[in-house]
Amino acid sequence: MPQFYLPQPWSPKKPINMPAELAHHLRVRRIQVGETVAIFDGAGMVAKATILEYRNKSGLLSLSAIGLDRHREAPYAITLAQALAAGDKMDWIVEKAVETGAQSIIPLQCERSLLKLMRPSDAERAQKRHLHWQAIVQAACEQCDRTVFPTLEPIQNFEAFIARNQTTGLKLLLSPNAPVELVDVLVTTPQQNCFLLIGPEGGHSPSEEAQAIAAGYLLVSLGKRILRTETAGIVAIATVHAIWH
Repeated sequence: MPQFYLPQPWSPKKPINMPAELAHHLRVRRIQVGETVAIFDGAGMVAKATILEYRNKSGLLSLSAIGLDRHREAPYAITLAQALAAGDKMDWIVEKAVETGAQSIIPLQCERSLLKLMRPSDAERAQKRHLHWQAIVQAACEQCDRTVFPTLEPIQNFEAFIARNQTTGLKLLLSPNAPVELVDVLVTTPQQNCFLLIGPEGGHSPSEEAQAIAAGYLLVSLGKRILRTETAGIVAIATVHAIWH
């Protein structure tokens, strides 16, 4: 049985109103009054929720065994800075980034991105996409049993991201032509926060690679084969965990 998201505030002393979305999910799962399910708040708190009653589109819950559980989070933070991908590829990327353990996801509009969402006329469309991806984050956490929502930042352009991203950590740009492989870098580097820059379908432009290098990024490859944009970041996250865990 998967866990379910229930936003705060919580209280063990009195019944909690069940949000309509949660009530719908529980009904779809055929969870009956009197049964208990696992819930989480997206910030690491977990509890057991017993169904007291269903009402129209909501209901009542009682909570017990409230506590903090972040054991599925790595001791280092992986940020996936992913170039916007066309079609439903971004949906898949966000879902799999959550499942594989990214703690932050940053959608980037790059020079060669086929999907464009940074023009003033695209503001409403970009907001809808962001809300859609946030729902995917929640659903993925419910499925993979993570109790902490990864941060999903608003869409931003590549240059703005590079200019403001002054944080410390291992900064890597994935490039099929890089002379160094990701694995070789990871095995000689201690655990630390890691930033993974993934280009769009056509890859990062030479100008973007130059900007990244100037900002402290190292160009690395994933081996001899060229992976699709929706594959590269997920493979990179899994590789980081495989080497560092």
